[in-house]
Amino acid sequence: MARIIAGEAGSLPLDIPQGPTRPTSDRVREAMFSALASRIDFTGLTVLDLFAGSGALGLEALSRGAHTLTAVDSHRAACTAIRTNAQRLEKALTRPVSSDVRCQSVSAALATLPGDASIDLVFIDPPYEQPSEEIIEILNTLGPLLDPEATIVVERSARTTEPHWPEWLTLVTTKTYGDTRVFTLSR
Repeated sequence: MARIIAGEAGSLPLDIPQGPTRPTSDRVREAMFSALASRIDFTGLTVLDLFAGSGALGLEALSRGAHTLTAVDSHRAACTAIRTNAQRLEKALTRPVSSDVRCQSVSAALATLPGDASIDLVFIDPPYEQPSEEIIEILNTLGPLLDPEATIVVERSARTTEPHWPEWLTLVTTKTYGDTRVFTLSR
């Protein structure tokens, strides 16, 4: 059973959608957020969770102090799970947060985000078979929407070769957890 790892809503159970979703394991999320917590303060952050699945990554950030989450997934079952999980999380928190679930493709969602979005933290967890070129295209579209100090976390299969990151991004860390490789990037 998936759950929120830590923060105000720690241990809150999460619904996992049926279908093509590949949820990030609790172990990987815990390691990922421990590494992020050593670099950033989650308080008040604006978070974007692309290919969100259950919404676990973005909701974990809300539990740890983020203020706003936009979660994007094109699968109806995933959107239903994210909405359910977000409502459950919002009830568990003592502070107001904002969550916006967009049931559409990532490219459509990015096209409708306001130009002054100033996103602080982005999670990109596409299907492992998604070509690296498409991830680079997403990153380049995201560029103008990011805060100058933004952090981006990209999950890929450990068997996938590392993408050639856009030159405006700096690779901060690469960690491998079993079959999952996590890249942390900054502006």
